[in-house]
Amino acid sequence: MSSCTNINSVARSGKSLNTTAAEIERFLGATVFMSCISYPRIRMYWQRGLQIPLVCGTITRDRYFKIRSSLKVVVDTDVSDDAKKQDGLWKVRPLLDRIRTGCLKQARPSMISIDEQMIPFTGMCRMKQYVPNKPNPVGLKNFVAARPDGLVVDFVVYHGANSFQPVPPELKLGVGGTVVSHLSESFISGTRIYCDRYFTSLPLIDHMLKKSIYITGTVMKNRLPKPVYSMSDDKVLMARGRGSCDQLVRGDNKVSVLKWFDNKPIIMASSVHGEEPRDECRRWSKTEKEHKQISRPAVIREYNEKMGGVDLCDRMIAFYRMSARTRKWTVRTLMHFIDLALANAWFQYRQDAASNGTPKKDIMQFLDFRVSIAQVYLAAVNEEAGDSDESETDSAAAGRRRQLVTAVPATQQRAVGMHLPLMTDLQYSMRCRSHGCTQKTKVKCTKCNVYLCMVAGRNCFYEFHNSD
Repeated sequence: MSSCTNINSVARSGKSLNTTAAEIERFLGATVFMSCISYPRIRMYWQRGLQIPLVCGTITRDRYFKIRSSLKVVVDTDVSDDAKKQDGLWKVRPLLDRIRTGCLKQARPSMISIDEQMIPFTGMCRMKQYVPNKPNPVGLKNFVAARPDGLVVDFVVYHGANSFQPVPPELKLGVGGTVVSHLSESFISGTRIYCDRYFTSLPLIDHMLKKSIYITGTVMKNRLPKPVYSMSDDKVLMARGRGSCDQLVRGDNKVSVLKWFDNKPIIMASSVHGEEPRDECRRWSKTEKEHKQISRPAVIREYNEKMGGVDLCDRMIAFYRMSARTRKWTVRTLMHFIDLALANAWFQYRQDAASNGTPKKDIMQFLDFRVSIAQVYLAAVNEEAGDSDESETDSAAAGRRRQLVTAVPATQQRAVGMHLPLMTDLQYSMRCRSHGCTQKTKVKCTKCNVYLCMVAGRNCFYEFHNSD
């Protein structure tokens, strides 16, 4: 990302941004940390009286916006014109492929849910979609396959007719069915897929049965053949009361279609579940003002239990979404998929902690998890120079009387190795960051990026790195 950003900066303005991998890490760390402590405007994190030292001491405001506006993951001139025409997402493709590779490495369970996910963006973009009844109805559409616990195992972003693997037109799967066929290429035989009515159709069920993959989902009435209309009418089921249902099974006993009446009729189609075994579920009655136990078919129970994986992932992303009010859809897309990667990482962490017998109270919540990752990235140093970007930090500080410094995590403060003193050539000395010391110094720790006294009779450098 740093090299692509620098190359494109030279091509556009003739001047390199001179960013490094460590600075990109600090930029991402600041962005993740700001999503955990939400301000209405990004500039408020550097505003006097509201500034947060962990952010403003790591990266300046102007530098942050300069990097964000120039952020690139591909060199434009390296992509051919044909590739640009075929792939509308070529500007962000390297990051998408990198994150998708991580998703594909996850274990493939026997139950997967497929649903839409919106990447919020209201600016100019030819791939922008409008999906009503969504929390963010306008943006790029991402089709996601996830486990019931929310872990994403595959995804594909819609960018036109070339988004999916082609299927024979005589199958008449539509866009939804083509999405399921495309995502199922990485699924094992015997997988059960749960999806909503946008995707489900009888041709799709038959097509996936040939691959030994089983579909269960709600289905639109106009996608069913006429013989299915012989099921009980909605008024008949309503007269029977809540929990009543009617089921039809195809002659080959491979597909069942079921209509169940709750508050309204729901039509389900499945190649693996049916009406039996039934159970009871708790529902609220508006007329009687109390909860009632009503009968529920097995297909409804399985669908409700397995369908919420993508919604759970969306929920975790929405809690602490990275703020990126920008006109560039590329920046918004990059931020979204970094959020998706963080959510996936937390799902894995929680699963591993539970399998290792970690008490539930000791497992980090998603907010704590994001803050800990942000602190690691904020503490990144330039490995080549052994320090932060001196061209941006020290030269800018030379003309100031006071410089904000980063708050150092306790684990890094007491870490062994790489804590080396560096005598800087600043015009003005900086205040020592050791607790209780009011003196000024020009000695800086190359690991912590803080200024500490190191003179005879006052060795704050040693005390700072050995304090509890």
